[in-house]
Amino acid sequence: MNLKVCWMYHDIMDLYGDKGNMLVLQKRCEDRGISIKIDTLSIGDTCDLSTYDLLFFGGGADKEQLLLIDDLLKRKDNIKQAMEQGTFVLLICGGYQLFGQYYISADNEKIEGLKFFDYYTETGTNGTRCIGNIAIQCTLDNETYTVVGFENHGGQTRNISTPFGKVLYGCGNAFQESYEGFYNGQVLGTYIHGPLLPKNPKVADFVIYKALLKRYPEFKKEDLQPLDDTLENQAHEAILRKLGISNKA
Repeated sequence: MNLKVCWMYHDIMDLYGDKGNMLVLQKRCEDRGISIKIDTLSIGDTCDLSTYDLLFFGGGADKEQLLLIDDLLKRKDNIKQAMEQGTFVLLICGGYQLFGQYYISADNEKIEGLKFFDYYTETGTNGTRCIGNIAIQCTLDNETYTVVGFENHGGQTRNISTPFGKVLYGCGNAFQESYEGFYNGQVLGTYIHGPLLPKNPKVADFVIYKALLKRYPEFKKEDLQPLDDTLENQAHEAILRKLGISNKA
């Protein structure tokens, strides 16, 4: 089996260890004998995104988003084509924000997004931020998980119709809201860094499964060879214990 991944703006959007998500996907595929190729894309690169099974777009601050936004908007039609052809998309923090309508930066500058989805992001008042450990409960294609990680964002994302999960501890999409991220079956956006996948092996395998479906539409998640996740699960449980949460999945 083969999996082709494009890591978008790898040299710009890599906040709080987001590159760890790519390392985890690579290792979990290799351990199963799945051939994985991870290409990188930066400003000005020529690339047909529709040829990939998975697009990954990590996090970055306002400065980084402003730096790449013109290049990103030029790729809108190609990204749309990729999604229409079944490419799965994983978005973290800034990448998540830029797939929405717009983002109002800390300097009150409006950064126009790709407008694929109805959500939008504004900046917290007086420089306030959602920061610290976070835990959520999510249901991805009828299977329920707890997900742990780290959030640090001033952006307050609103108008989410299909969130990634319900917040058990932390802020999520915005202050005083009880949901985190976005998931519509093909695009998963989240504020969870840490990075996301090392302490959440079930989510890592879910991403691999969803990406494989483009080439192998008959593939089932249970077809993934089980791996020894002892260390990953210990890290996951340690965060839940620290937060006083009982793991139910």
